[in-house]
Amino acid sequence: MKKLHLNLILFVLMFLVITTSGCVTSTNNKKDQPAKGAYYSNQYPNLLLEAGYKQEEIDSKLEKAYYDLFEGPDKIYFEVGDSLGYVSDIKNHDVRTEGVSYGMMIAVQLNKKDVFDRIWRWSKQYLQHQDGPREGYFGWSFDPVAMKLNSQGSASDGELYFVTSLLFASNRWGNDTGINYHAEAKRILDAMWSKDGSNDVYHIINVEHKQINFVPSGGGYEWTDPSYHVPAFYEVWADYAKDGHEQFYRDCADTARVFLHRACKSATGLNADFTLFNGEPHSRAWMPAAFRYDSWRVPMNISMDYIWFGKDKEWQSDYAQRIQNFLRSEGIDTFLDQYNLDGTTPDFILQAGDFKKTLRHSLGLVATSASTELIYNNEDKFDFVNALWNAKLEPYEDGYFDPYYDGLLYLFSLMHLSGKYQAIHANT
Repeated sequence: MKKLHLNLILFVLMFLVITTSGCVTSTNNKKDQPAKGAYYSNQYPNLLLEAGYKQEEIDSKLEKAYYDLFEGPDKIYFEVGDSLGYVSDIKNHDVRTEGVSYGMMIAVQLNKKDVFDRIWRWSKQYLQHQDGPREGYFGWSFDPVAMKLNSQGSASDGELYFVTSLLFASNRWGNDTGINYHAEAKRILDAMWSKDGSNDVYHIINVEHKQINFVPSGGGYEWTDPSYHVPAFYEVWADYAKDGHEQFYRDCADTARVFLHRACKSATGLNADFTLFNGEPHSRAWMPAAFRYDSWRVPMNISMDYIWFGKDKEWQSDYAQRIQNFLRSEGIDTFLDQYNLDGTTPDFILQAGDFKKTLRHSLGLVATSASTELIYNNEDKFDFVNALWNAKLEPYEDGYFDPYYDGLLYLFSLMHLSGKYQAIHANT
């Protein structure tokens, strides 16, 4: 009988422990949840330090990369008057929402408030539609010589980065220093939600599929670009946009992760520049589907999500190994910048700017592939990280030079690898 009573007491105690634990882990309060990544712990890895580089060398490398893009003789950032500035795609002779929004993200991450404010004021003045069917959206390309938009339409990744960088600016600097960053971010989001297809203008997210579209107008609303899928950013929106669509943004983050499984399913880990919402390659009249310039950003975006949130670690680790193994098989110092998804050389080569069509070992892909070592580092070799460390932002042997796209991805990757690209929370 005593044994029966003892067993009963043990059963009750076990039941209380299990149910109490269940109550804690099921809460929706982020503070009470177990840490899942750096977004919660604020502990960002410095892989460059782990690879054996000294902190002063790392700091110097970052400072040099920033100087080259924003201040040096081959800079891509230009100030206008006392309060404006923009980032230019030199090789294509225009200003793109991609570039100015990247510039803003770099500025807020590195606490360069004046640069951030200048780029935002310029973008608001020259790119953002202030009225009409596209109100709140941005024309994706601008001619800085003729001083007019090349296109009235938007590229959805521009708005994605504008909103996220503005929310970070709100958290870092507050909203009473000349620009109400949060109000500006919310204006873009509110504009998105007002676009229902009238006048052929839509939300930048296909609301049925909960996936970002290639462009929020016409047929571009019905397909996507894998490099636009940045699940970490939707998590930021869910926490800080405060526009009443929190659950939708969390759903978009989870959907983006599942989408990337499908888009990067090849044995090589490579994805097409353009795909349908099911991840299948989507060829266009001007270009057959293949791994090209846009695709370079995907490894970096997946690495960011791995470090910040850690919600998809098993698949992301498999992905990192696949793409590293493929690029390593092509030669760590010789892999090319365009491939068919099976790793063969494409018949069609996408030209960069005015330069002749050719394949290169491009710095942009060297940079983003190095970021995958944040996920998986083969036997602590750091071969991709070391390759990036030794790379230089300079003209290639054929004379081609791209401080814009190569340079921005180079700086972004150095920031990720040094722990300097972070989710900026309020009051931090």
